[in-house]
Amino acid sequence: MAFNFDEPVDRRHSDSIKWNKFAPDVLPLWVADMDYRSPPCIIAALQKRIEHGVFGYGASPSAFADAAIAHCERQYGWHILPQWLVFLPGVVTGLNLCVRAFTAQNEVTIAPAPIYPPFRQAAALAGRGQLNAPLVLHSGRWVVDYAALTPQLRGNEKLLMLCHPQNPAGTVYTREELEEQLAFAQRYNLIVCSDEIHCDLALDENTRHLPFAMLGEEAARRSITLMSPSKTYNIAGLGASVAIIPDPGLRARFLAARAGIVPGTDILALTAAAAAWQDGKPWLKELLIYLRGNRDRLCAAVETIPGLKMTVPQASYLGWIDASGLGSDNPAALFHRAGLGVSAGAEFGEPQFVRFNFGCTRATLNEALARLRTLAASR
Repeated sequence: MAFNFDEPVDRRHSDSIKWNKFAPDVLPLWVADMDYRSPPCIIAALQKRIEHGVFGYGASPSAFADAAIAHCERQYGWHILPQWLVFLPGVVTGLNLCVRAFTAQNEVTIAPAPIYPPFRQAAALAGRGQLNAPLVLHSGRWVVDYAALTPQLRGNEKLLMLCHPQNPAGTVYTREELEEQLAFAQRYNLIVCSDEIHCDLALDENTRHLPFAMLGEEAARRSITLMSPSKTYNIAGLGASVAIIPDPGLRARFLAARAGIVPGTDILALTAAAAAWQDGKPWLKELLIYLRGNRDRLCAAVETIPGLKMTVPQASYLGWIDASGLGSDNPAALFHRAGLGVSAGAEFGEPQFVRFNFGCTRATLNEALARLRTLAASR
């Protein structure tokens, strides 16, 4: 490989939230933050910008806009227009803006469960109710069961929040599954917020991400798509993301909710994001091979450990492990005692699971798997 993903980078003695949450004897495998150096093209772009030496207010981010448009065309065949783009300092900001822009105090959001915690928090912070459509296991993949939710609908639901690829389960939805979600949104006249931040991290060559808005004019008309290179290129600390909103009416409401509250995007974040989408593809190609190897090692290890099981994630670097067989009310605590700093499933709405970040060096993963076997043996 041209890029060295085995290179150890000391993050313990840095400002890393990931590596400083737990005691030094605990391996941090929680937040969606990889342990690899970002692509050289990003580092070079940042160095060039820093050498300028002046960091005043930046102009409209045309380079990032051009990169986003070219990326969507090249990666998905999605032709988007510049006026559709709204720039944000993070996808979580977009989730919160969607809740506030498209629901009133007495209205309700719908989200899958389990789900990335900010989906749940966005509704709560805005004082909105939320209904949860359960994920069910079907042919080795976690998919949304809207039929189970239907009896709970009361007519005040306004916003359907999708996570595609799904976090924490790693599902990349097929066209047929997305069309079912669109049909549900049409049936109940829902606006759709689709968080697609992990879209470029499909691990298998025969797995293709399809943006929800690409289903057709009806999907585009009612959707807000949130994208960012941050998770893919390991620049989450440089927040730059984009909301793609084809409908001018929805875009105006989104911008109104943003006005005076959400700041512009940092100039260095924009520099990094543009470089990622412009020139980062060779690095990404090798990253996906490395992550696929890590995923397969983790899945194989879990299969051998009594009390644990997991499906094979189709995307990203997050393993959603069913620990219900351990017989514990708090399986994450068992992992922590074994020196494994995973994310507690309770944060996602499913306390019998844990989320395991395998976006680490092979050496770190091997040590983690050794500790995982020790955890099972000590029970």
